[in-house]
Amino acid sequence: MTSQTLRALVVEDDASWGQLLVEILTDAGFQVDLADSWERAVSEIRRSPHRLAVLDLSLAGRDHRNQDGLHVLTAIRRHDPGCVALFLTGYATVELAVSLIQEYGAFTCLRKETFRRSAFRDLINQALALSPPRALAQMSAPPEEQRDIASIELSTNGVDSQEEGGQALVIEDDAGWRSLFHELLVDAGYCVHQSSSYVEALGLLKHSSYDLAIVDLSLASSLDPDDNLDGYRLLASTHAANLPTIVVSGYAEPERIEQAYNEHNIFACLEKQAFDRDGFLHTVRRAQVARVEDPVLASLTHREKEVLRLLARGYKNKEIASALYVTPNTVKRHLKSIFEKLDVRTRAAASAKAISSGLDVGA
Repeated sequence: MTSQTLRALVVEDDASWGQLLVEILTDAGFQVDLADSWERAVSEIRRSPHRLAVLDLSLAGRDHRNQDGLHVLTAIRRHDPGCVALFLTGYATVELAVSLIQEYGAFTCLRKETFRRSAFRDLINQALALSPPRALAQMSAPPEEQRDIASIELSTNGVDSQEEGGQALVIEDDAGWRSLFHELLVDAGYCVHQSSSYVEALGLLKHSSYDLAIVDLSLASSLDPDDNLDGYRLLASTHAANLPTIVVSGYAEPERIEQAYNEHNIFACLEKQAFDRDGFLHTVRRAQVARVEDPVLASLTHREKEVLRLLARGYKNKEIASALYVTPNTVKRHLKSIFEKLDVRTRAAASAKAISSGLDVGA
């Protein structure tokens, strides 16, 4: 696989869905391999590395108990670690979908009944930008001449990682509102990612960091429409990520909003019925100011913070390079800059300053 050719794997036993996915991915510039069983999928995985895999969970017709897609995911993790895998299935409950993301490492899990071409294409770009392939990090050019692989991926997918406002995640099931939020946030300097469901948003929050979240409390893709709290459930994840969150909802009980403030520390709640563009932008600007970091960390770039976060976890240079899909020499350059900016000389001192300054180093 060359750096100019992206290869994708579609594992789908329904011929119509398989043809649709191949068409979309081919139009997106992929060379696509199609498999209708986990045995054939494993054969394709062993034959060629892939940048992206779209997997159906059940590969036995209407047997919703079948989970052969998990066998495929296991093979990908074992034999093709640079491949980003996502599920597109008609048989996943919310609990199972969350498990696929949190326990099995899938990028996200989409439901066929709410599938939209445009949203799927956007998700492909997000997956490519958030997890560059390991294969590209092993180009034949000398390490000192190699550019940061993540920067290559971001630029080729039209995502500007240097936007003034940072990264914003919009979680909204209504296309019109998503478009409006996108327009306003881009004007405010944000690079915007979008999601329309709880599970999809959970995957994005797990695989990337954001500077702002816009959350609708009720999402139409909920499996329990009579008691739709999918958006509210996401607030626990945005709170855990210390992510300023603005709730924009068409209907919400005052008790529920008060609970959101008290338990999940949301930044603000705006009603759609009284929505005002200027008021929304003013709230966004206040959220930006509220997120001002400790001066010790403010001078670091986004990538330097990623390197420092892994350093504080105890990662060695080669492990950091592998986790971020860059070369060890790139890691050394980042560490040199980090040490200078933090005014430290050792890895232990840098780790201590990162933790004391409030950098979320995770598990």
